[in-house]
Amino acid sequence: MIPFDVLTVFFAASVALALAPGPDNIFVLTQSALYGRLSGLFVTFGLCTGLVFHTAAVAIGVAAVFQASAIAFSVLKGIGAAYLLYLAVQAFRAGASSLSSGYGPALSLGHLYRRGIIMNVTNPKVAIFFLAFLPQFADPARGSLSIQIFMLGAVFMISALIVFSTVAWGAGFLGDLLRRSQWAQKLLNWLAGAVFAGLAARLLLTDR
Repeated sequence: MIPFDVLTVFFAASVALALAPGPDNIFVLTQSALYGRLSGLFVTFGLCTGLVFHTAAVAIGVAAVFQASAIAFSVLKGIGAAYLLYLAVQAFRAGASSLSSGYGPALSLGHLYRRGIIMNVTNPKVAIFFLAFLPQFADPARGSLSIQIFMLGAVFMISALIVFSTVAWGAGFLGDLLRRSQWAQKLLNWLAGAVFAGLAARLLLTDR
């Protein structure tokens, strides 16, 4: 069992990391502003679900493959960048009509949830980060390392859920204001497209 003081320090570090500006924060912010708070929350749920994959990868050692193999890292990086470019094209083509004028999102909640999962799983930097970060708080003397890694992963997911949900809720207010103007809707979609394209470029230029 991981001591409470260790979990407390880990939780504080996780919250600080989640608050740091990054692709996930920007992704949640843009989706919340485009489609509303509830949609942003489902993107957040998707991102946090993706963390299950990375936690399991660290627990069974798969993440080490991406750290050691340049080919595996490049393949996953390319998949992630291609998906982000796909989202960018969709946003550029959306225009004002893609934003809901009523209370429902333009995309289904299930679609946004899956979008969050794909965004997170196809980011190899998350796998490498988890491989470097989680084991620092695990100790073989406390028992199974795999169980400790899963516990730490769960705590990290809770911290990410809190931070990203807050971002989604705040961005939803921005979206409420922008959705009243067709010009603002078009601008927001173009900004979202630029963000996705920028994230794709950043991912492609990322080294291990």
